[in-house]
Amino acid sequence: MLLPPSGEVRILIVDDHPIVREGLARMLDREKDLVVCGDAEDINTALTAMGRLHPDMLIVDVTLAAGSGIDLVKCVRRSHPRMPVLVLSMHDGMYYAEQALRAGANGYITKMEAPKTLVTAIRKVLSGDIYLSEKTAAAIIKRSVSGTTSKDEQDFLCLSDREREVFRLLGSGMGTRHIAERLGVSIRTIDTYREKIKHKLNLRNASELLQHAIQWAKNIDQEREAGKL
Repeated sequence: MLLPPSGEVRILIVDDHPIVREGLARMLDREKDLVVCGDAEDINTALTAMGRLHPDMLIVDVTLAAGSGIDLVKCVRRSHPRMPVLVLSMHDGMYYAEQALRAGANGYITKMEAPKTLVTAIRKVLSGDIYLSEKTAAAIIKRSVSGTTSKDEQDFLCLSDREREVFRLLGSGMGTRHIAERLGVSIRTIDTYREKIKHKLNLRNASELLQHAIQWAKNIDQEREAGKL
């Protein structure tokens, strides 16, 4: 990416936690050529801010106050196909990294990384490269080469992006109303997603769906702790 005439790269931060947005802004403003031009907590405010502030780059969290960061990446990619987008998330696993890349993100980094690593990721994305941590990149390459997936991966991959988000939130313990509020949709819409997930995973009822989602979340945590993700 060519630097703007001012020599500064204007960054818009999209995250549902004000303390995270403020912390990132303070950290990035210490870089001479990086400036945070604004922030947003959900898809609508992010798109409005983009139209008003004209940022050169976006840093987007996977989980937003309303909607999903993955959905925002898709929207941005349609309207601004060359906009550099780095996804910053609390989720340390290749599942979410792959979702982000498929949606059109230029990189994926977790919030557990050191500040200097985030700056490195930003600069790599701005240079036109894709950024992934060594561990995440190795896991994705290993699976691509072996051509094998676990049962949990197969279950996850057969779902649409929005169904995966609903499934993940169910596994984290959220109820239907809370999920609807988080994603900015109606309870009826979440019920529809639940029915689609049950059908795709051959689950008989709501109890099986909840048990499956919770077990999937536990398995992902165990694999992450074992260093497989």
